[in-house]
Amino acid sequence: MVVALDSPQPVFTLPPLDFIPDTEDDLPTTGDAIPTVGPLSLPEIIFGAASFSHQYNSDGHLASVTPLRTIRLALRYGITAFDTSAFYGPSEIVLGTALKTLEPEFPRSSYTLMTKCGRYGPTKAEFNYSPAAIRTGVYRSLSRLNTEYLDTVYLHDVEFVCDEVQPRADGNHLSALTIDKVAYGLAEGDEAKIHGEGDQKILDAFAELRKMKAEGKIRNIGITGYPLPVLLRVALLILHNPPYEPVDVLLSYSHLNLQNDTMQAFLPQLRDRARISQFVAASPINMGLLSPSPPSWHPAPQSFKDAARKANEVCVKNNWPGGLPNIALEFAYRKSREMQVPMVVGLSQLREVHENVKVWRELREESGTLADERAEVEKRVLEAFKEVQGWSWASP
Repeated sequence: MVVALDSPQPVFTLPPLDFIPDTEDDLPTTGDAIPTVGPLSLPEIIFGAASFSHQYNSDGHLASVTPLRTIRLALRYGITAFDTSAFYGPSEIVLGTALKTLEPEFPRSSYTLMTKCGRYGPTKAEFNYSPAAIRTGVYRSLSRLNTEYLDTVYLHDVEFVCDEVQPRADGNHLSALTIDKVAYGLAEGDEAKIHGEGDQKILDAFAELRKMKAEGKIRNIGITGYPLPVLLRVALLILHNPPYEPVDVLLSYSHLNLQNDTMQAFLPQLRDRARISQFVAASPINMGLLSPSPPSWHPAPQSFKDAARKANEVCVKNNWPGGLPNIALEFAYRKSREMQVPMVVGLSQLREVHENVKVWRELREESGTLADERAEVEKRVLEAFKEVQGWSWASP
């Protein structure tokens, strides 16, 4: 459950560090640590703390010492950046409580905190981009995360707030870069055009974050969302209106994975035309779609889920270790490395941290017969997604 800005905050308490298990499972295995990439020196794997929400885990899990142990292991591997949001229920509180407890081993200067503001529920009505709410939300995040500054604050899911300028809400949007750019509001000369009240709300909220950056509370400002054409238009809108400064960081989720890797096509325009220097991809498992049991709440249409089921069957028939998630992680990590874009992945358990690092290392080390076998399985999995390859669902 999302906690409204004016509601009492939940409290999570942890025992002293000496009473928290620190076993062999809590230690990184031998091998390369996760390196940093990009102008903000973010690790190639970013810890997705949306996992510390009721959408993914129970109250018992969130109140246990498991989140702290998971965070500590990730830090020991070199996963030193965390992605969270006010929208992710108690995520900021769970994360901030754990990091405060871990301060003797990992001081604030040793990691990066990236959070989001403006979204406080699942519907459009539960967004609040007013300058006052933005400021209140950032201060609440500072308190929840036990920090005096935030490395990055994003406007969360801007497509719910900005004016809708697109010919269709779902489908393959690559034509937005060519023949349909006028319909998507991406024509040359239209970059500064404010289409209505929603666009102005974006600009006003971003201006408030700029004030907080000048005050030293925020170091970088970003935007997040799902539809890439919308993110490109909003980034251009911000750049071409006073004070004519680009977005610092842009995050899009579920657009660099087996089913949809169209972030590759949009990246040149986001970088060269919108002048964004730091990009972040998220959700290599496509919000659980690329798993044996996609969550019931997943927003993808049935055709996507049917394709995912076929892809999973490919992995089962080939007895592939780790199944579809293993193939999906390797694909996403390979693509993100090629693009020099860090990847946010949700982590809840020690086992998941070890597994993700193992796949990331195998990408560097795998060769010979096993590499050939992986390539063949991946090819068959991609064939299962042929009918929905590069397609996006509607958001909002």
